[in-house]
Amino acid sequence: MEKGAAGKNIVGNKIGLYLHIPFCIQKCRYCDFLSFPGEREERKAYVRALVQEMKMWRERLSGCEVDTIFLGGGTPSVLEPSEMSQVFEGIEKYFTLTEEMEFTVECNPGTVSEEKFRLYREAGVNRLSFGMQSARDKELKKLGRIHSFSEFVNSYRQAREFGFSNINVDIMSAIPGQSAASYEETLEKVIALSPEHISSYSLIIEEGTPFYEEYGENPPVDEETDRAMYERTGEMLAGAGYERYEISNYAREGKQCRHNLKYWRRGEYLGLGLGAASLWSHCRFSNERDFSGYLRQTEAGKLPVAEWETLTKAVEKSEFMYLGLRCMQGVSKAEFTRCFGEALEDCFGDALQKCLANGLLEQKGDWVCLTKRGIDVSNRVFAEFV
Repeated sequence: MEKGAAGKNIVGNKIGLYLHIPFCIQKCRYCDFLSFPGEREERKAYVRALVQEMKMWRERLSGCEVDTIFLGGGTPSVLEPSEMSQVFEGIEKYFTLTEEMEFTVECNPGTVSEEKFRLYREAGVNRLSFGMQSARDKELKKLGRIHSFSEFVNSYRQAREFGFSNINVDIMSAIPGQSAASYEETLEKVIALSPEHISSYSLIIEEGTPFYEEYGENPPVDEETDRAMYERTGEMLAGAGYERYEISNYAREGKQCRHNLKYWRRGEYLGLGLGAASLWSHCRFSNERDFSGYLRQTEAGKLPVAEWETLTKAVEKSEFMYLGLRCMQGVSKAEFTRCFGEALEDCFGDALQKCLANGLLEQKGDWVCLTKRGIDVSNRVFAEFV
């Protein structure tokens, strides 16, 4: 595509870089992400296409520096060392990287090895994100995970042995068959491992997944139990020294995920790979989601951008609010005025007063943020600013 957002240049910014690796060993029963098991030849062809896409973007990144990189999926760690080496070499060749760059790779137990960890370290990866989900093997099996809890622990400890000092662990609540007690056990065991960052998500049953076929619109865990798990997460992680800095994310001091903060703060980022999304220069665009189509476009020397939208100021203002309010710090009134040339109260006065009066938002100096009650009904708050 040579029109729309893809026809412009990104000039002189610090941007985030997201690379989508769509392959996994098997798809989990709850997953609706753009991912699938890939054969060896498919992986090789995809890596070649991804590097070609990097090359095509180099000419459009005038004076830009990349200060965060995130390899997500799928499961990036399924790539063989020779395949991942090509990805790393492409990044180094075609992008200007800052010295203080945050470089994250998502990993799953059962797909990592000493050779891979060594390769990641040599390539400058300084942050890993592990999918643990549960400390109970029965629950992991129900989710369709390929690993046991002990296999997760072994992979985690191996990563520590290779010197990774910034690790995130994903955990999940409201898993079918999970009780408040078993979820608390998961919290206890992840806290005992002392990762720098913990992401805690409640299971959402998405259409098109095996779980949707099994449960439909009926959550597998009752609302009262789900609520108890949610409350316990905040209590236990706060007690263990983790700061909640976003609705679902907790971190030790200074270990917030800088890349994900770009999404919530509407920083500019470039997404490469199958279906990857980008935000830059008042445009939001995304890549081709069909695997064969993605390969054809890149092999023909064309950027595989399939959809783009020039964002109106009204849309950008709404995004500023409902994305920014996901962070516990909230949104800055001064920053809103700097971005849009208008006062926050002039644009969203009614919504702001309603949420303040109902105890869903509070003001702390320049900042407007969710209250504890507001966090509990955050989607309701966000809807006021759409």
